[in-house]
Amino acid sequence: ASLVSGASGYSATSTSSFKKGHSLREKLAEMETFRDILCRQVDTLQKYFDACADAVSKDELQRDKVVEDDEDDFPTTRSDGEFLHNTNGSKEKWFPHVTPKGINGIDFKGEAITFKATTAGILATLSHCIELMVKREESWQKRLDKEGPNSLINEEEFFDAVEAALDRQDKIEEQSQSEKVRLHWPTSLPPGDVFSGVGNHRFVQKVEEMMQNHMTYSLQDVGGDANWQLVVEEGEMKVYRREVEENGIVLDPLKATHAVKGVTGHEVCHYFWNVDVRNDWETTIENFRVVETLADNAIIVYQTHKRVWPASQRDVLYLSAIRKIPALNENDTETWIVCNFSVEHDSVPTTNRCVRAKINIAMICQTLVSPPEGNKKISRDNILCKITYVANVNPGGWAPASVLRAVAKREYPKFLKRFTSYVQEKTARKSILF
Repeated sequence: ASLVSGASGYSATSTSSFKKGHSLREKLAEMETFRDILCRQVDTLQKYFDACADAVSKDELQRDKVVEDDEDDFPTTRSDGEFLHNTNGSKEKWFPHVTPKGINGIDFKGEAITFKATTAGILATLSHCIELMVKREESWQKRLDKEGPNSLINEEEFFDAVEAALDRQDKIEEQSQSEKVRLHWPTSLPPGDVFSGVGNHRFVQKVEEMMQNHMTYSLQDVGGDANWQLVVEEGEMKVYRREVEENGIVLDPLKATHAVKGVTGHEVCHYFWNVDVRNDWETTIENFRVVETLADNAIIVYQTHKRVWPASQRDVLYLSAIRKIPALNENDTETWIVCNFSVEHDSVPTTNRCVRAKINIAMICQTLVSPPEGNKKISRDNILCKITYVANVNPGGWAPASVLRAVAKREYPKFLKRFTSYVQEKTARKSILF
């Protein structure tokens, strides 16, 4: 029997059932049906070819038999000299009518139509499967990238994901540090006088204003202020936070104080400001570049930070300036300060790839010296650097307040310990730079 009758239902309904709303499971079931149809056609064709081969084989055997019989049909001489002829239908023996058994019912035209319809159905179903996969991938990508109050994951899941990503970064950093030995190449440090001047560029007034504000307000003791919360205390390091939210965005000012032995304020601020060694201690940056050099002590930097899923990736464009503030009287000590604050630059517009964060950060350092006994030379055992680090960051975009505060509580102390240890390591075998 022809396969058309049995398969025409599948072929006729395959295109009509091709609806965009069908799931992948249904489409896979359709392809299983198409596969069955093709398998049946292959089986039918195989039977036909087997029958043909069998018929040819039988035909050859028949021909051999006819030849043998015909040899017997040649005239034989009787004793009286007459010939005898065998006339029992030798033509039928030579030309038998061979028809393979069971193949007369195959409708090749119908089978061809079915084959074409089936393959077209397979291609259409595959195309739809690909479409569904692409849509599903786009949907997951949107879910992956989505950041906002309507995020599909709750705050607990958000925090767990962020914490897991940060843990992975920490492990990668630890591994990279264990695999490499830091090179202590000589770093040329300009004399302090270079950093005493205000400079001459278009942001001079803004830099002066920022530094004066930090010198006035950032050095104030906040230990007894009810608005500031002590969130971390480890040895000499204390981290305070004042909770501030604006339009649902966490803008908590953060302030940390620390005391580090064996280094000067000049050295700490130099390594914090110098972009040549930035990647040695900063682990959150993906890449950065100096956009413009405004003066010997002022540059504009653009940097992108490693993405921490599910938050969007952040970038920041800021002016970084380093200054030495002379002591007002002999009882005071000179102060070194690095101030980083967001600016705009025509060559670095905002992009859709990153959320532009806004920052106002200051690293303020003062060096205390305990004179050695007798006339001994001052060593690193005699110096102590008092550090005040303040950070006002607007992360842009959105993330749960509880998550941002938990991450800040974890990351800021870790950064300060990592950075100050790096400065101690880099300066241990160098002359003291006051």
